[in-house]
Amino acid sequence: MQISIKKKSIPKSENEITFLVKSNQLNEINISEEEKKYFLNKIKSSKENIVSINRLNENFVLVNCDKEIKNYKDSEFYRNIGHKLNKVLDSKYMINVIDTVNKSDILNCILEGLALTGYEYDRFKKQKKDLKIIVDSDQDQNLNFDELISVIESTFLCRDLVNDPFSHLKAKDLASIIKKLGKKNNFKTKHFFKSDIKKMKLGGLLAVNQGSLDEPSFSILEHKPKKAVNKRPLILVGKGIVYDTGGLSLKPTKGMDIMKVDMGGAACVISAINAVAKSNLPVYVIGLIPATDNRPSGNAYAPGDVVEMYDGTNVEVLNTDAEGRMILADALSYAKKYDPELVIDMATLTGSAARAIGHFGIVSMHNKAEKQHQKLKEAGLEVYERLAEMPFWDEYDELMKSDIADIRNIGNADFAGAITAGKFLVHFTDYPWIHLDIAGPTYVTSEFGYRGKGATAIGVRLIYNFIKNYTKF
Repeated sequence: MQISIKKKSIPKSENEITFLVKSNQLNEINISEEEKKYFLNKIKSSKENIVSINRLNENFVLVNCDKEIKNYKDSEFYRNIGHKLNKVLDSKYMINVIDTVNKSDILNCILEGLALTGYEYDRFKKQKKDLKIIVDSDQDQNLNFDELISVIESTFLCRDLVNDPFSHLKAKDLASIIKKLGKKNNFKTKHFFKSDIKKMKLGGLLAVNQGSLDEPSFSILEHKPKKAVNKRPLILVGKGIVYDTGGLSLKPTKGMDIMKVDMGGAACVISAINAVAKSNLPVYVIGLIPATDNRPSGNAYAPGDVVEMYDGTNVEVLNTDAEGRMILADALSYAKKYDPELVIDMATLTGSAARAIGHFGIVSMHNKAEKQHQKLKEAGLEVYERLAEMPFWDEYDELMKSDIADIRNIGNADFAGAITAGKFLVHFTDYPWIHLDIAGPTYVTSEFGYRGKGATAIGVRLIYNFIKNYTKF
């Protein structure tokens, strides 16, 4: 799905026009006194912010923009106005907006909500639709539609990747998509497949892949602008389980039917770096994407196995459905070779995280990264992709001790599953590290505002905003 947002004059002859207005500036638009009274009565008595005025051959939609943006909740208010506006318009794919308010923050939030609501997964539809938004505004400054489009397109990319079925997105397919994106948007990529991965001794990735007929992949993405503000890279690691049956620790059918989404972390990382590269942000960023599916077979890794990881750690595998942390651990160990300034991993890692906070936010943990985590939390509020920080107390380390190996891949208790998953991962780090468990918000079965139904791409705008502000730390 293609999207365009362009600034140009809109002829008054258009059948449907949306006006962004303030209630005390209605004289700036061509409506009658009766229509003004109707609008004012609606916003006062019904507290409606979107009012349609139907004429014989045209439809005016007035959006009340009296509220000033003073905090992140006000920004989200206008994104939701954009979402609701999309629902009331007759034309969903060719939208005309006349801005009489001249507040760039309000306009951008409305456009963001309006455009994100317009997403449609159309890979298998013969009839495809593009979204075109025309903006008529007196604002010449602060209207960076290029950046807005870049972020929205990358958000759509993430949603497409997560919505893609396993039949059309194997680990090698994911590597191929990364390669094409790199060539298109000028970031470097490098890809390793099974023979290379064996030589590299990525033991966790190879173990999870044992039950598969398809090759694993390990992709490296690099955006390194000449005038980057950081000499040491910010590294993003994304879990790329393109389909998860649970392996020999088999999931029930009800839990397995949407497990194409288990590469949501990889999709977020790929899409965020894509947006960063398109906007050419002056930050040195590397992405690491270990990818495979997790299936049972005669050769699948089994509960009770011991796996030697990339860094030499021996892991006692007690649940093959805790596979995401196995491939992430190798990537986190691999990240050490870059001497990173910060590493953030993103993964649909645990049902425990989803049960803890639902789809309303992202579960987070960190080690040696107090300041960076606070900045990430602030970046999340600005785009309303909020972090819920879990405790990371030393006592949880006891739950990860194994009788026969260096560490076990699940905790030895029936509680704190999201935290013990984090405790497993931190074992493979020696740098400032943040863990984001996006299991709750990655995919929803009913509409979640402008994030839609199905894949939401929550995490992409968070990471982009964090990196955009990285120079201010």
